[in-house]
Parts: sequence; structure tokens; C-alpha cells
Amino acid sequence: MFATIKNAWKIAELRSKMLFTLFIILIYRLGANLPVPYVSSNAIDSFNTATTGSIFSYLNILSGDAFGKATFFALSVSPYITASIVIQLLTVAIPALQRLSEAGEEGKKKITSITRYTTAALALITAYGYMKIMGTYGMLVSDINWFGKLVLVACYCAGAAVIMWLAEKINVHGIGNGISIILFANIISRVPALIGQVWGMIFTGSTTFAGFDAWGIPKAILSIAITLGVTVLIVWFTESERRIPIQYAKRVVGRKMYGGQNSNLPLKLNMSGVMPIIFASSIVSVPATIASFFPNSGFANWVNKIFNYNTWTYLIIYLILIVLFSFFYILISFDPVEVSNNIQKNGGSIPGIRSGRPTVQYIKKILNRITLLGAIFLCFIAGFPMLINIFNSLINPDSTTFAGIAFGGNSLLIVVGVAIEIVHDIEAQVAMRSYGKAATKGLFG
Repeated sequence: MFATIKNAWKIAELRSKMLFTLFIILIYRLGANLPVPYVSSNAIDSFNTATTGSIFSYLNILSGDAFGKATFFALSVSPYITASIVIQLLTVAIPALQRLSEAGEEGKKKITSITRYTTAALALITAYGYMKIMGTYGMLVSDINWFGKLVLVACYCAGAAVIMWLAEKINVHGIGNGISIILFANIISRVPALIGQVWGMIFTGSTTFAGFDAWGIPKAILSIAITLGVTVLIVWFTESERRIPIQYAKRVVGRKMYGGQNSNLPLKLNMSGVMPIIFASSIVSVPATIASFFPNSGFANWVNKIFNYNTWTYLIIYLILIVLFSFFYILISFDPVEVSNNIQKNGGSIPGIRSGRPTVQYIKKILNRITLLGAIFLCFIAGFPMLINIFNSLINPDSTTFAGIAFGGNSLLIVVGVAIEIVHDIEAQVAMRSYGKAATKGLFG
């Protein structure tokens, strides 16, 4: 990874893209700490304490603490991600949107435009719900009127629009994957706080040796070892692939002979990456968002009791959504029919499998198997920490020892997955430019 970044830094164009991306991240972090009017700073700590380990803690992780601080970028990337999910679902269900998605570059521009408008609408709804939550927890100043509430909603909607604009700038002028990079930066920004938690294991409630805990060092070492072990597992599984052998027949074009070689079709075991986790997290947070519109109501109490992160209901629905979105993402991103046609056009075939429909069925069978395996892996990474948290709450309801790890698997998977994706994109750009230079040198040298 470091060698790839070093090689990319030597190329002037890539270096400028990397610097531009870092500049956008800096702007985003400034916006994530930019306060908005009519918010009581004294109530922020009480809000974070009251919502520790809840779904709001997860939203706070994804926003890089902006949600808990009620800053300008409090909504973070959630409206845009949710809008993308909605549009992708509707693309499969609505023929008009499906035709747009298949209409080339012009169709993609229209889909992007629709996604932007959907993001704005969702940001408006989410901002209003967030404002109601702030009022419930006493985060608003006591003399706020309807105009002040309108200003708050406008600020948060504008923040969501600016985030979307920054992400698109990274896509155009940076190294790409704008939303993923912003999400990556948000989670990484919490590293100092995690280091503080490890320090707290060693020195319980103290920053001096007087508060030294004899069991603190073993607990800290165990936490670090588990984190490193899970990271290695995520990297290994993400980079693993199932290779379908392809054999190309010999063919003569003019006076030259092509083909006659063996190749393979690589299928990643985790082809969907972190997207099912992000999709499922966005959808499963909908009940809590709706409940925020009706604070202290029966529905809100039911959601907090039955559908919070500490219940079996939440965990089961969350894992089911991960599996469903894993298959859905593969359905919209990988077409076995198109792959089979490309293989046949190039004179290739899978040994022992006839061309045409049998090849399509064979690829689908392999794809379903590895998608299921990838979904089980995602469920383990995302669900195991939450399972530990549920058992801990059953054994000791008043304990919050494991509250901090409830969404740790999700965060780690997102960070590692996005890091691998960024490195692969940079490698591809380095290889493309190196190939271009070599071709130019061979032509004019």
C-alpha cells in the first residue's frame, strides 16, 4: 500500500489529485466542527451520554462526531447514501429509470440529477427530525422560535448539499470514490478517542500512575490483538477470489493467429464490499428516525424498547438486510449474461460447459455461492460485536462495558474496505499512466 502511494506521489497528475483530495477532506473536517446557531453547547455532553451505544452513536461514528456535536455537517453522508439506495431500488422496479441507467453517459447524468434532488428531499426530512431530537434532549436554546427552527433546518440541509458537492469534486478532480473517502475520513477521525479508551483501560479514570489498573494492560493488549486479527481477516477475505477457468480457441485473423491460451474469470468473494453494511445501516435506522418525529409517544417508546441496537429484533433484521442487499448489489452490478456473451465473442469457453445458456447458469451458480459466503462474512463482522453487546446487556443490564464495540465491526470493515478500494484505484491509475509513458517512448524513442 505504501509503495503504491509512493509511486503515485512521483506522478505529477496523481500527486495533484491526492493533494486536492486531502484539501477537500480538510474542508470537510472544518465543516464538521463548525457550530450552528440556536444550539446549547452545555447540553451536547448530556445528549452524547444519554444516547451512548444507541443508533445515534452509530450515526455519530459515520459523521465523525458531527452528529453528536450538532455542527454544520451533522447529517453527514446519510441523506446521499439513502438517496442512492432508493434510486437503485427504483431503477430495478421502474422501467423508465431502468432505461435511463442503460442510456449511456447521458442517462447516468440524469440518474445523478435525480439522486441529487432525492438527497435534498431526504435531507429536509432528516434535518427536521434531527431538530425535533435536539428539542427533546434540551439541546436548543430556551427562547428559540419558529424562525430559529427554520434556520436550523436550513443549515443542516445546506450542510448535506455541501457534502454531496464535495464528494462530487473528489470524483471529478480527486482520486475518486468521494462519498467513500469522506466516510473513511469520518471514522478515522475517531482514532484519538479510541486511543483514549485504550488508555482508560490501563489507567481507570485517571491520567496518572495512581489510577493504574493491574488488569488494564492485558485488556488493552487483547483489544488491540482482536482489532489487528479482524483487520487481517477482512483484508484476506476481501482480496480472496474464485477463479473460473476460461479456455480460448485458436483463431486466424489475416496472417496472425490469436487465442489458444488459458485464462480465468476472477470473482471476488466479497464483491459487494462494504455497500450492504452501509445500505442495511441506513434502512435499519429508519424506525428511529420516524420515532424522532413523535418524541415521548407510544410509538417512540416501542421503537426504543423493541427496535434498538441492544435487542434481538434489531440484530436479526439487520443481518437479514445485509444478506438481501448483498444479493441485490450483485444483481445490479454484475450481469452473467453479458459476461457469457463477451467470453463467447472472444472465442472462449469454460472447460466442460457449453457456450450460451449453460455458461450463464454456471456463472450464476458460482456467483450465488460466493455471494452467500460473502454475506455470511459480512454478518459475522457486523453482527458478532453486537451479539456480544446483547449478551452483556442480558447478564448485566446496567453495564456499558461493551457499548463501545456494538458497531466496531462495521466501522472497521468500512475503513479497511475503503482503504483497499482506494489503493486499487491508485494502482490502476499508476499502471495506466506508466503504460502510456512506455507506449509513447516506444513509439517516438
